[in-house]
Amino acid sequence: MSWVKPPAKAEIGIIGGSGLYDPGLFREAKEYKIYTPYGLPSDNVIVGEFKGRIVAFIPRHGRGHKIPPHKINYRANIWALKSLGVERIVAVSAVGSLREDYKPGDFVCPDQYIDFTKKREYSFFDGPVVAHVSMADPFCPELREIVIKTAKDLGISIHERGTYVCIEGPRFSTRAESRLFKEVFKADIIGMTLIPEVNLAREAEICYVTIAMVTDYDVWAEKPVTAEEVVKVMQANVEKAKKLLYELIPRIPKERKCPCKEALKEALV
Repeated sequence: MSWVKPPAKAEIGIIGGSGLYDPGLFREAKEYKIYTPYGLPSDNVIVGEFKGRIVAFIPRHGRGHKIPPHKINYRANIWALKSLGVERIVAVSAVGSLREDYKPGDFVCPDQYIDFTKKREYSFFDGPVVAHVSMADPFCPELREIVIKTAKDLGISIHERGTYVCIEGPRFSTRAESRLFKEVFKADIIGMTLIPEVNLAREAEICYVTIAMVTDYDVWAEKPVTAEEVVKVMQANVEKAKKLLYELIPRIPKERKCPCKEALKEALV
């Protein structure tokens, strides 16, 4: 893969909802419209300095949440961050819970996933170069450790492990599907945006971690949830996520010691 000369440089990428972006997070923030071989990213990329680190932010669904999960241009988003020099991505997303003890308002740092999507663009390597990257451990171990420790230091309730089942969307699951994911697949949380974001990051040799924010129990629980309740939990979660990012970003080491940086070493055919 060849990457063009970037309009700016960044070390850390943040992908999340537009509500996650806080102008106070960055100093001297600038917006860049980045053109990629896969089209435009979800929105302009905002690049700025935070506590001596250069951070790039992409609102996954575009500003105003205009792009549904199955229509997000994941390849353009990851390519744009890679072209800026990003080596680590912290992705923040809302999820439903498939467990009683993973409560609305809790955070989860998943360590595994199950892909139940159907028609997305999963790879940068569509031929003639082919890559079979290992996804045995899909999330960066170094970043996971830092996220978990930082959340605990802040008193944020975080579950250290979890299997994230990713569905196509934009619809939610049927009750039968929800029971399947919970009882047969033994998944812990459910969402719509992890895949292929995490796969593409691995192909680009970028470290990737997800901070999953539980907003509600999925329909298996037979617990009706109102939109008002979900919005209330989401708002509280976003504030906690901002607080976590403020403390997390300075703790990320500049030198990588994880295997993510060599993901293509034995993957190319």
